[in-house]
Amino acid sequence: MDIRRANQRGYADHGWLRSFHTFSFADYYDPAHMGFRALRVINEDRVQPGRGFPTHPHRDMEILTYVLEGALEHRDSMGNGSVIRPGEAQCLSAGTGITHSEFNASREEIVHFLQIWILPNVLGAPPRYQQRAFPVDERRGKLRRIASPDGRDGSLTIRQDANVDVALLDPGQAVRHVVAPERHAWIHVARGEVDVGGVTLGAGDAAAYDEPAELALVGKSPAEVLVFDLS
Repeated sequence: MDIRRANQRGYADHGWLRSFHTFSFADYYDPAHMGFRALRVINEDRVQPGRGFPTHPHRDMEILTYVLEGALEHRDSMGNGSVIRPGEAQCLSAGTGITHSEFNASREEIVHFLQIWILPNVLGAPPRYQQRAFPVDERRGKLRRIASPDGRDGSLTIRQDANVDVALLDPGQAVRHVVAPERHAWIHVARGEVDVGGVTLGAGDAAAYDEPAELALVGKSPAEVLVFDLS
């Protein structure tokens, strides 16, 4: 298990945006942390009310957005317009190219979310947009798949051999994940504290696994955790 602590991440404070970068991103560059397998970016962003990212382009990237607090308004060049709220996930498959904007939908509250980039295994595909809600009871005390290569169990479909699960854990609640041979796992704690193999991971902390393992994730406080299973 390789631990990546929250305070080891890159950080940018633009006034309207506070962003922590698990991997190298924008002005933060660390050659030892350029990503993990196909997982390229995990940014934890907090955007001030009424502010956001003006229209900008993307190409050949699977972009997952997962909102923790507040509401994020999305608009793109395919004509999609939506608001993403806690418990909802969005996937923007940029493919041959797309432009989009993201703004805090509230004039009063901060929006707090994770933006995740996964490298696709197909280049030059048509762009597409998906958004789904994953109710609390589907995530409480269990791993709920929110993204997969085949869209199983109502998850978002991504162009990569990767699965993304989310769990909400009360203190003492446990979920299990098996890292199979020739698979790899990245555990990211979004909120609270989780025990993994006797090690406590707090909000923003992560752990990487490159060998087969049977993992028990146990809540030490009310917690929210993401599990990435990668080829």
